[in-house]
Amino acid sequence: MLVLKFGGTSVANANRITDVFSIVSNLHKKNKKIAVVCSALSGVTDDLIRVSRMAASRDDDYKKVLTIIRQRHLACIRELGIAKDKELLLFIDESFDALADLLHGVYLVKELSTRTLDFVSGQGELLSTRIIASYFNHKKLKSIFIDARKIIVTDENFGAGVVDFKNTNLRIQSAIGKSNTVSVVTGFVSATLSGEMTTLGRGGSDYTAAIVAAAVHAKEIQIWTDVDGVLTADPRKVKKAFPVSSMTYTEAMEMSHFGAKVIHPPTIQPALEKNIPLYIKNTFNPSAPGTYISVNSSDGDYLIKGISSIDDVILLTLEGSGMVGVAGISARLFNALAQAKINVILITQGSSEHTISFAVKPADGMPAKKAIDAAFELEIKAKMIEPVYVEPNLSIIAVIGENMRHQPGISGKLFQALGKNGISVVATAQGSSELNISVAIKREDLNKALNAIHQSFFLSDIKTVNVFLVGVGLIGG
Repeated sequence: MLVLKFGGTSVANANRITDVFSIVSNLHKKNKKIAVVCSALSGVTDDLIRVSRMAASRDDDYKKVLTIIRQRHLACIRELGIAKDKELLLFIDESFDALADLLHGVYLVKELSTRTLDFVSGQGELLSTRIIASYFNHKKLKSIFIDARKIIVTDENFGAGVVDFKNTNLRIQSAIGKSNTVSVVTGFVSATLSGEMTTLGRGGSDYTAAIVAAAVHAKEIQIWTDVDGVLTADPRKVKKAFPVSSMTYTEAMEMSHFGAKVIHPPTIQPALEKNIPLYIKNTFNPSAPGTYISVNSSDGDYLIKGISSIDDVILLTLEGSGMVGVAGISARLFNALAQAKINVILITQGSSEHTISFAVKPADGMPAKKAIDAAFELEIKAKMIEPVYVEPNLSIIAVIGENMRHQPGISGKLFQALGKNGISVVATAQGSSELNISVAIKREDLNKALNAIHQSFFLSDIKTVNVFLVGVGLIGG
């Protein structure tokens, strides 16, 4: 079986959905067993979250936004020529009526729980997938709509449900495993054993595809998006970025963790466990070869595989002479962060043991400082440890690739590229696997740094000269 996942930009409107049909129907000629996992129409999930928060804050305009979302789906149905599908129209009406009732309750009580937000935010996938299944059947491609709430079981961790794979695999095998029709599956959504709707977290449609593929032992997962594969860097920041032909699961996980938007990080784990290869393909350019992700990588032309970045982080530093040679400092530090439910992005410590620095998301900066200052209150009062120092407005850049292992000069090349361009490194971290070298720099230097590093590792044989024309009159004009 092939498992195909189409993201929001791939199903943004009627024209995009016709493109999806062309791709699926062509693949169906060679592969009778296909499961198609769909995201919501582009931007709809964000709109549903926004309308929920508007209702909770007693903003009466939430009704207008909900009407706009409804009209967008009805317009899509009309443009696809499936407005005579009475079951589909009834499904749309019932879905939006349920949304209106629920949001009215949110409006009255001025409270938006994670359970309610899961129900509202997951409606986009239910709507889009139901429309796409109807269109496929309209075009004589025999398809069945699969509500993922019936097949993917999670715990009650609303907002990011933890999958119960034992029950989930049995349900997926029963619903999809033996089907020769095209199974059109809702991405992102799931449910508890008692039937309460949950979601798999933002970007969870990728995860849905991997869960389905692992359950049916699919031969391949294809993630269809709006770029020609995994690129060497973010093309919005590095204009000369180009697609990577192949990479390993480990490289893909590293790239996704450090900001690559093409793959949702949890996606790779179920595929890796079952050794199912992934293809990253472009819906708008189906003929492009894309990026092939598997156990092995044949792309060995460059020292690194790619450059990823996290745009905005805060660096916190715990320092003091009272840390030197004292066992358990790190354990206390990270236990305090764990208790506060704060995720650490980067960690670095010098061999002197005088300081430990770590990076977190900006929203976690002050909660992290409070948690650590409380954990080390006695040492801070005794002047053995300083209060946590917070440095905002930073970015992290990571150079990634398995070819870096046992290859001398990688770090030198990285820091030389930054140094030549006057970019100061605030912190650095590298594991013994030599798969990733990460540096924290000032956020204002991010674009410059990315381009300098990309030039050094991928375009070193091409010289770039910047020409500036300065003056008044015609030149200045």
